[in-house]
Amino acid sequence: MPRIVFMNDRLVPEDQARVSVFDHGLLYGDGVFEGLRSYQGHVFRLKAHLDRLWESARAICLEIPLSPEAIAQAVSDTLAANHLLDGYVRLVVTRGAGSLGLDPSRTKNPQVIVIADTISLYPSEYYEKGLRIVTAATQRTHSAALSPRIKSLNYLNNIMAKLEGLQAGCVEALMLNHKGEVAECTGDNIFLVRAGSLLTPPPDAGILEGITRHAVMELAHKAGIVVREATLVRHDLYTAEECFLTGTAAEVIPVVTIDGRTIGSGSPGPITTRLIKDFYALVRS
Repeated sequence: MPRIVFMNDRLVPEDQARVSVFDHGLLYGDGVFEGLRSYQGHVFRLKAHLDRLWESARAICLEIPLSPEAIAQAVSDTLAANHLLDGYVRLVVTRGAGSLGLDPSRTKNPQVIVIADTISLYPSEYYEKGLRIVTAATQRTHSAALSPRIKSLNYLNNIMAKLEGLQAGCVEALMLNHKGEVAECTGDNIFLVRAGSLLTPPPDAGILEGITRHAVMELAHKAGIVVREATLVRHDLYTAEECFLTGTAAEVIPVVTIDGRTIGSGSPGPITTRLIKDFYALVRS
């Protein structure tokens, strides 16, 4: 059964969802996006995602042609049209079609695209037994070059690091910043547990401040777990008691091996397990 896609102002079958080959989103990665999850028909933290989309767009001087309310409705309509209660939504805004040059002022008609589908980022066994990850040689883009707070269509930096992970037999890879500090993984934020406290890199380490990351920090506070944003290096990960990743698609997933070093007991730890359970309860509440 063909999927239904929202394009600008209407729902269309996927084979009619077309973007110009001159669109600067295609030619230069000039645009922004968000990934969202729907649980039992309700989009998790939709407003937070839309706020971040608008912030990213403002940062690159891209005017989104629809209102937040209209896009929220488009998300709901796209999920309904595809008969999805539990699903993943990709919301994309491109710069629009223009000339074969970088000048964004020579573009027109920014494209608003909403895609809804099912997603299974990692096999279920990884959630039960944990991930193995490696550190990529590809560094996180320097924040002075491009702010990591902009969720842009240009993800080549992350893709190159992802390739390194896959070539090492891992489905995810850790990225360091230009100072050798822990930033994030290719698609997920990272947390570790030390002495019963939860630690995660701060925004100035070069991370995208994830919506799921923030939700997990809230859950930890409610559970009485101390949470700190702290500058981390690989030594901190190697010697951690527990480690896990967070992301819209990944949700909360344990990490048990980094660069061949076993983390903690080599199995998902009690705090990780508690937060996974609390997160699932939150998204289904």
